[in-house]
Amino acid sequence: MGRISSFGQNLYEGRVSFDFVGRRKVFYLISAVIVLVAALAFVLRGFNYGVEFKGGVEFTAKVQTANSQTADELTRAVNDANVAAAGDPTVQTAGSDSIRIQTRALSQDQATTITKSLEKAGASEVSQNLIGPTYGKQVATKALTGLIVFLVIVVIFIWAYFREWRMSVAAIVALAHDLVITAGVYALSGFEVTPATVTGLLTILGYSLYDTVVVFDKVRENTKGITASTSKTYPEQANLALNQTLVRSINTSVTALLPVAALLFAGAAILGTGPLKDLALALFVGMLAGTYSSIFIATPLVAQLKEREPAIKAQAARVMARRAKLAEAPAAVAPAAPHRPVTTSGAAKRAQPSRQPRSKRGKGST
Repeated sequence: MGRISSFGQNLYEGRVSFDFVGRRKVFYLISAVIVLVAALAFVLRGFNYGVEFKGGVEFTAKVQTANSQTADELTRAVNDANVAAAGDPTVQTAGSDSIRIQTRALSQDQATTITKSLEKAGASEVSQNLIGPTYGKQVATKALTGLIVFLVIVVIFIWAYFREWRMSVAAIVALAHDLVITAGVYALSGFEVTPATVTGLLTILGYSLYDTVVVFDKVRENTKGITASTSKTYPEQANLALNQTLVRSINTSVTALLPVAALLFAGAAILGTGPLKDLALALFVGMLAGTYSSIFIATPLVAQLKEREPAIKAQAARVMARRAKLAEAPAAVAPAAPHRPVTTSGAAKRAQPSRQPRSKRGKGST
């Protein structure tokens, strides 16, 4: 735990740094590949719409053991009812003792005929849920309306809070990134698209926006008065903000994903079907995509858009010029030690030979 804490502190203070902004092209490429695969999935493969969207009748049959053999028996029972509109039904297990059968829209008499056929095949209790096609259209229209209203509110909120339209653009791009990936996973997995799926999509949009706004707030704090600074450029300060919030983003995502993963497992493995599974899948995929987009897409995109501003360009040029000047400056030479007269001790002085001048010889000397 101490290592994680010290690692987070090093990230916050800039002693350890990951270059998210500088390598944004790599992350853009990764996202582009994922988004392309997701888009091809729901264009070519399509969605498995639930009965709430396409209309029809949903039968829920109670059985002793819900397995593939029982599901095949009930499928044959639907076909043996000789109701042409009920051909090619969708049969799924719903827990350990229930099987769900979905057909196209039927009349009440046709639905009753199929119910009797299912009871003859061994189903103890059969419930019906008739949903008209107009209800599915209303659900789809309301879901689209809610999505558009949400996106408009997001743009207005971010612009009003940060006073920066570039952050609004980056946030919308990140949200679209998350929506497309989540939709692609639904198309690839074959999970049903139900009203619970729509609820999950709107929920992950809020989660992704929350994480993005937290990072943007740190970017704004780091770049306040950036045009008067000559120490770091705007992209460098934005990258520092990402590193400072990285541990928090990871911790929040892991904490949120653990219970969602438990819901997904319970809905898919234990219950087998139902709104819990549809909601959990949207939440799980959307949270992963939202965490990725807030770190690798939104903030690098803001930095890229800000780099085009004349004031930010001029500030970056000043920073680079200052660094070049410091790099070209000669290394400072250490000053020489001051000269001190050499002093000797008394004994050393006596040991030294006398340098007195030789006395002049007298006239009578020999």
